[in-house]
Amino acid sequence: MRSQAIRQAFLDFFAARGHEIVPSSPLVPRNDPTLLFTNAGMVPFKDTFLGLEQRPYRRAVSAQRCMRAGGKHNDLENVGYTARHHTFFEMLGNFSFGDYFKREVIGYAWTFLTEVLKLPPERLWVTVFAEDREAEDIWLREMGIDPARFSRCGEKDNFWSMGDTGPCGPCSEIFYDHGPEIPGGPPGSPDADGDRYIEIWNLVFMQYDRDSSGRLTPLPKPSVDTGMGLERLAAVLQGVHNNYDTDLFQPLIQAAADISGKVYGADPAADTSLRVLADHVRACSFLMADGVLPSNEGRGYVLRRIIRRAVRHGRKLGLGDIFFHRLVPPLVSVMGEAYPELRRAERDIQGHLRREEARFRETLERGLELLEEAIGGLAPGAPIPGEVIFRLSDTYGFPVDLTADIARERGLALDMPGFEAALAEQRQRSRAAWVGSGEVKADRLYHDLAMELPATEFLGYGGCSGAGRVLALIRDGQRVDVLRAGETGSVILDQTPFYGESGGQVGDRGLLTDAAGLRFVVQDTQKPVASLHLHLGRVESGELRLGHIVHAEVDSDARAATAAHHSATHLLHAALRTLLGSHVQQKGSLVTPERLRFDFSHPEPLTLAQLQSLENWVNAAVRANVVADVQVLPIAQAQSLGALALFGEKYGEEVRVLRLGDYSLEFCGGTHVQATGDIGCFKILAESGVAAGIRRIEAAAGAAAIAAVQLDEQRLRAAAALLHVAPAELDQRLAQTLERQRQLEKELERLRQKLAAQAGERLASAVEDIAGVPVLVQQIDGMDGKGLRELVDRLRSQIPHGILLLAGVQNDKVALIAAVSKELTDRVAAGPLVHAVAEVMGGKGGGRADLAQAGAEHPEQLTAAFALARAWLEQRLSAA
Repeated sequence: MRSQAIRQAFLDFFAARGHEIVPSSPLVPRNDPTLLFTNAGMVPFKDTFLGLEQRPYRRAVSAQRCMRAGGKHNDLENVGYTARHHTFFEMLGNFSFGDYFKREVIGYAWTFLTEVLKLPPERLWVTVFAEDREAEDIWLREMGIDPARFSRCGEKDNFWSMGDTGPCGPCSEIFYDHGPEIPGGPPGSPDADGDRYIEIWNLVFMQYDRDSSGRLTPLPKPSVDTGMGLERLAAVLQGVHNNYDTDLFQPLIQAAADISGKVYGADPAADTSLRVLADHVRACSFLMADGVLPSNEGRGYVLRRIIRRAVRHGRKLGLGDIFFHRLVPPLVSVMGEAYPELRRAERDIQGHLRREEARFRETLERGLELLEEAIGGLAPGAPIPGEVIFRLSDTYGFPVDLTADIARERGLALDMPGFEAALAEQRQRSRAAWVGSGEVKADRLYHDLAMELPATEFLGYGGCSGAGRVLALIRDGQRVDVLRAGETGSVILDQTPFYGESGGQVGDRGLLTDAAGLRFVVQDTQKPVASLHLHLGRVESGELRLGHIVHAEVDSDARAATAAHHSATHLLHAALRTLLGSHVQQKGSLVTPERLRFDFSHPEPLTLAQLQSLENWVNAAVRANVVADVQVLPIAQAQSLGALALFGEKYGEEVRVLRLGDYSLEFCGGTHVQATGDIGCFKILAESGVAAGIRRIEAAAGAAAIAAVQLDEQRLRAAAALLHVAPAELDQRLAQTLERQRQLEKELERLRQKLAAQAGERLASAVEDIAGVPVLVQQIDGMDGKGLRELVDRLRSQIPHGILLLAGVQNDKVALIAAVSKELTDRVAAGPLVHAVAEVMGGKGGGRADLAQAGAEHPEQLTAAFALARAWLEQRLSAA
């Protein structure tokens, strides 16, 4: 049974039983900042299980793409060496949100495995949590499972929790028996770690809430969360023991074998590398399709590590040219039908992989040379020094797991304590500064509030004012009953016109007031969880109490300016895709009353002509004054209309869709103008690169754009006034001035060379003898460091054997240079000489043994410094 058919059969089976088919969420979690990647099928439903999000269905089924590389769940080092470790994998899951429970899900699972997939019941083994008598009874009495193929296991194996506290419960796992020819014992036995019995499906029964003391309280609505790895199931149904021998991987392995000229199955070492390439191209491609790009931090760094590991394994296969991107088309052929976003991003993915591999190959050879030097004399089992591991990572971009890969192949260990010590030392030397965005962290306090309080009703689409009841007050991270004058804190209302920061748009500011004299200045509005708006600010007068009715007034000028910038951002996005190509994808944005910032995928800087075209395109849309039409639609209908979803935004079952005429159609929950003419005008302020393949445009709209243009005009007029011309003649006069400067610089250089030649002839006669060595110690007024270097070059031809010490004095600054002929450097080094002289004048310097330079600021000490130099040379030359 092909993997595509398995995936579809699973979805169809549960859809026929009332489950909503939910498309796979991206690999970047949108509802859990604690996770690096979506690592399980339940992650997109986490808020639903916690009661923080309501969905229009109570049963769901999905084929969720998952990633386990980096962070707590990291299988990267084992990929390629084992039969079932992957970075990227697909998890098939069915879910119940307070609907059905153990009896139904166990029945569904057994029916699907034995009747739909036709797996022989005698090859299936079931485990339950030892204390879960209910599940045990269902399996043994109702389902008729053979007790000989049934185990009771402890909490470690069969009890699942979302964290140290929160929803949790027992689970039941289903294993497939690959047969007695494979080593290993049944689950729960001493030999359970063998490969004979492979877990294929985990049924989690979420029935308790665990508090901080460990006490379990039954949940009012028990739920179900299941997970079954498609790769493992495909191996079972395709009659193979190794996931890499399935149709999910074999086309990729064969493509890599064809590129490298290898035969899969002929050489174990080459097979490992081919499996690594097949796994890693899946992980890299899906990460990029979901908006992650190589970088030196966070998710981008994990992606970079995976790419570099793949490149190293390609090198082991003898691939000297850039190759990794060539595996993307075979991947799209295998998975593009199930995941259309992969096909859409194919060209971009190839470009990013090609550039990243080229960048890494520049340092790969040198890093490998360093590693070979360090491990060349190590005996088997000896550790690679931690300092070497750190230097490889810090200087050559070698991820630690890549060094671990090489160590494994050579039978060496890693000195990880030494590495950690070197890393700690580096962190002390150069402390990374992190500046937060001011966003409120969605910690347990806000989760608790969201479960207790109704969702904040947002009134801001209809206006900038409204009344609201105070539902909660927070001061210093604690809930309070009152906020008094002078105190800062946060306020949650039952309804509000204040927009909470999200989708790149900053939160509103304004006032909360009442008839009794309350004046609470709202400095920012945040959404710590999706359902709550948090008003952050300070009580200037009066007091704020729970239950009070307050009048909420948004700063309407700031809101209007923000709306203009937000709508302009949509037009800019459309302009970029129209003028540059559909490969442009939003990679982040910031919309404020003052300006907008828009990050997008594009491989190179924009030209001046392209920037002008973008400005013209957006301003044409502004002048068209088309109505901003907003509709709330089911997400599937919005997607069918071709509406663009914005990167990093989390969407529900219904979405707001903003249409700006024929110019733009996007999902967006932000506030916008009523018509594009309200934007006023649009001006690009800057364009720059922020990461490999990511560009940034900063721009302004409306009054902010006019202010930017006026500021540019002021600067233009000021520059013209300095050159005594009209602004219209500035470019011509500037060109003349620059040409004149070039001519003067040429003349200055000619005079400097002439001066150096004359000084060389004069100084050659001033050589003195110190301990039998020709030495020239001289001051040259009006000469800088560059002139001194030219002079030394001339003098060396006239004084080939000896020591030169020259000081140039200019504008109360001293430039020093010392030159020592090669045969004398074992007696006198230029670096210590010039440093000793500079130190007398409060300066410092250094350099090579034969040539060194320094600078100082006290020319009045030069006579004393030269006397010291002569004594210093006398002592060392005489001793030698």
